[in-house]
Amino acid sequence: MPVFYGTEIASALMLGTALYPSPAILAEAFRRSGAGVATVSLRREAGGGREGQDFWALIRDLGVRVLPNTAGCHSVREAVTTAHMAREVFGTDWIKLEVIGHADTLQPDPFGLVEATRILSDEGFRVFPYCTEDLVLCDRLLRAGCGVLMPWGAPIGTGRGLMNPYGLRSLRAHFPDVPLVVDAGIGLPSHAAQAMEMGFDAVLLNTAVARAGDPAAMALAFARAIEAGALARAADPMEPRDMAAPSTPLLGQAVLA
Repeated sequence: MPVFYGTEIASALMLGTALYPSPAILAEAFRRSGAGVATVSLRREAGGGREGQDFWALIRDLGVRVLPNTAGCHSVREAVTTAHMAREVFGTDWIKLEVIGHADTLQPDPFGLVEATRILSDEGFRVFPYCTEDLVLCDRLLRAGCGVLMPWGAPIGTGRGLMNPYGLRSLRAHFPDVPLVVDAGIGLPSHAAQAMEMGFDAVLLNTAVARAGDPAAMALAFARAIEAGALARAADPMEPRDMAAPSTPLLGQAVLA
């Protein structure tokens, strides 16, 4: 099971809480998936009203670790302010840090992300940064205080899977002792299994489950795929070959004249 900032999580599946057709379907998706973490974004406009309070009560009833995020923030100041509000509301120092730098691709702003990480880490936050697989950026984030890295697989909500397998494998190889989570762009359970086979510690997703025809069934499919991927990694899979190799040995076969 993954360990983040000294806390063991019950499942390698981290699930978002947005976009579900209804609160009941959200709750059922979490129940069937066994997800260990729920990510939630702070909605300032609803946080103090009845709707916001009902939502927070639903999240607490899920019985999983809550990871607030700074979704939709485009500046360091906005992200830091949102993180402080989230700590007040949820009573946790964990924060998924998003500082968006490009409106179309939702690619993180690497400069703002490092700056916000340094500020929040100095203020006692446990930062989970939404980043790219860039090795230099990830090294800077670790130096700024991160104990976890969360590179994207593809742009948020695209469902394209792991668009840069080489970069993700390089990240795993360069930081073997750092917990790594693939965050964003996952569309199918096979994408999640692939991430776990690469040696990632967890997968975070939202849209692929929430927008499925049957979110609860899809959540279960992701849970099983993640388990399969982790088991495959632990089993030390064979290396791919360029040439064919017979699985049945020739020695001992009958010789027909």
